[in-house]
Amino acid sequence: MVSPDVLLVAALSIFLFLALCGALVLVVISLRKPADLPLIAAAVLVVLCLLVVVVSPLNVPLLVGLGIALLGTALAVLGGNPITRRVLDAASHGRVEEGDNGGILLRAPSAPGVIGSETDGAVREVMRGGTTIGYLERVAVALGIIAGFPEAIAVIVALKGIGRFSELAAAEARERFIIGTLASLVWACLVAGLVRLAIW
Repeated sequence: MVSPDVLLVAALSIFLFLALCGALVLVVISLRKPADLPLIAAAVLVVLCLLVVVVSPLNVPLLVGLGIALLGTALAVLGGNPITRRVLDAASHGRVEEGDNGGILLRAPSAPGVIGSETDGAVREVMRGGTTIGYLERVAVALGIIAGFPEAIAVIVALKGIGRFSELAAAEARERFIIGTLASLVWACLVAGLVRLAIW
């Protein structure tokens, strides 16, 4: 006869696995063009899983824990991209143009006293490689939290700030840097915290 505790752990483990799979599918759907509905549904699934893990601590089997860790890491890394892009778009009201290399396009101001159109100034791309840096940042944060080393977040933010310091002269770049970093880190920490609570 199987004890009720074993059945409860099995049911909750299966729920976590399927919910994380569903959230990952919704995030992958939104990778190309972030859409509100799939991202909200993915976030709701993550929060629901977090509530389940907090309310009823699990002792998940090793293989299920490994699957949850892999799914959670993938969700933290991939999900941060569309969520961060959607948050940045909402913060800038769609006025900031993205460049071809993962940065933002800034127009140089016109000469003082010259009246002209916005297209008169030269266009330059700042914060290039932001998408790639975001993926790497979320991998490091997720693995650090899952491994029980949350101090990694401070190291990552410090390295990112030092590397981007010279590009933060423009207000648009500063705003994008702060909002993007916070959105990316909050998502990665939320998912990695869920995984950490579920498997340890």
